[in-house]
Amino acid sequence: MLKILTSPLRRLASILDHISDSIAGKEDKPSRVTASSSDMATIEGITGQQFVKGTQAWENNRYQYATSSHGIDHDMNPQIVIQPRNKEDIKTALKYAKEQGIAVAIRTGGHQYSGASSTGGKNIQLDLQRTFRSPDDLKVLPFKDGKAFVYTSVSHSISELNTFLGSNSLFVPHGQCSHVHVGGHVQTGGYGQLGRSFGLFGDHVRSLTLINADSLEIEVTRSSDPDLFYALLGGSPGNFGVITHIVLEVHQDKNYSGAMGLRALFLYNKSTVERLISYVAEIGDNPDYPRNYDLCVSVLSSSFPLRALWPGLDSEIKEEHPGIYGEDNILGWPRSIIVYAQWVPFSDEDREKGPDPEFFERLQRGNPIKIFQDGVVKKPMSELTKMWLFEDVREFDLPYEKRTYLTSSTSLVEDKWPEWVTGRIDELVAPIDNFCWLSCQIQAFGGKNSKFTTNADNGTSYSWRDSTVCATLDAFHWSDHKDTALEWQAKNDSEGIGEKGKFSKQDRRVLWGSYGEFEMGRVWETYFEDREKYQRLGKVRSRMDPYGTFTPNGFCVKKA
Repeated sequence: MLKILTSPLRRLASILDHISDSIAGKEDKPSRVTASSSDMATIEGITGQQFVKGTQAWENNRYQYATSSHGIDHDMNPQIVIQPRNKEDIKTALKYAKEQGIAVAIRTGGHQYSGASSTGGKNIQLDLQRTFRSPDDLKVLPFKDGKAFVYTSVSHSISELNTFLGSNSLFVPHGQCSHVHVGGHVQTGGYGQLGRSFGLFGDHVRSLTLINADSLEIEVTRSSDPDLFYALLGGSPGNFGVITHIVLEVHQDKNYSGAMGLRALFLYNKSTVERLISYVAEIGDNPDYPRNYDLCVSVLSSSFPLRALWPGLDSEIKEEHPGIYGEDNILGWPRSIIVYAQWVPFSDEDREKGPDPEFFERLQRGNPIKIFQDGVVKKPMSELTKMWLFEDVREFDLPYEKRTYLTSSTSLVEDKWPEWVTGRIDELVAPIDNFCWLSCQIQAFGGKNSKFTTNADNGTSYSWRDSTVCATLDAFHWSDHKDTALEWQAKNDSEGIGEKGKFSKQDRRVLWGSYGEFEMGRVWETYFEDREKYQRLGKVRSRMDPYGTFTPNGFCVKKA
């Protein structure tokens, strides 16, 4: 008889894992003041809420995604948190910061993995989550030459924007995490499921409204200020000014009728992981692969909140697979693999021909214990984009060691990377009691037909546009098992990246998924392609941040 584990994170997941296994067979100086937190009065003239360090309200409102992991080492402890009510409050806060010689960190959703949207010392946290949420802050603009445009504030989440666009039969590519907000998403790219077919979220920006260091409002377009437009979209998030609103050019459902998607959930086994990741690698290796296809594969440890991906999934699974539930009628999710696949027609010829039959069929082969899947569905693009969203705030309520890697390799299959990364995944996922949990996403982005690639010269500065595959390997851990996660990631770094790396010969990182060294000046080569680009961004930093107001921590492009 199999032993039933009593831990809420493990129970009954072990049973199905054993069943699955048996079937499968087995620099600038920040403007930070280092003095202790002396009493700071609230700032006069601000009408929004203010929370001073040392109060419970401050504790509640300073919290961000990275606080569990970097609250101390990256000093995510601002002297005061301000929730502005309007633009005037923002201007007042910036004037105060300028007068006092302190810095301001800007947070919209607060999901940056290393805590770069926070600050410490005597600096100010500007929290824009609730600032711009009136009907005028999210609206469809008049169409022009058949093109659709939307005006949105940075205070809206990706989920809210998706819902609004869908209600108007519109869509835009964006990331999977529902609670990420527009402000951070647009400055770091907005990687997501539609990366190959439509490019990045930030590729669709046509103008930005900004409050600068002198508290002046300016509108930035590619033609009005090409250097600032370039810097804002991919350069150094939050370090040029306070973005309040953007105009997006969005897509219309009617132009892509016939789109199809597949979201499938499988019980974990090593051979299925390797098979599916190999397919992602094949797409990445093929420079001629059609733009129509997007594919992402996720691998998740037990007790990942899958209900956040499938609303109503609990009741369906309980009816179809009651064995997953224990005696106390509580669901114990097993280790899982999730496939997100999409095909989009771009012409009448595409619609008539349809997708390669093997694309969706191949993704569903081989695993006899699928627990649930939607099947291949034909829906408007605005509905498909909603299928890719993850509704929970975070994957696991635990500290983490995260990694997001990019590669330009077109020989991943030949180099046996799928086999290697499957082994690395299995090392963390297979043990029942290592007190570490995996959240992994591997997605194809490249090829000469991919919009991720062809959008490279659109006036933005998002890095590594020649990348073919993006791999995120996140290890969540109990606080007293951090060393296990660190050792696992260290091996991923040493074997996967570098001259003899299985994944990439070059260390390529993304601003939203930063890790390791927090001082940008020491590792800028991992975030930007060359010194010319870095210095161009540095010149814009010097122009836009003359007082150090927008230098709240070390994760900033150095001024030139």
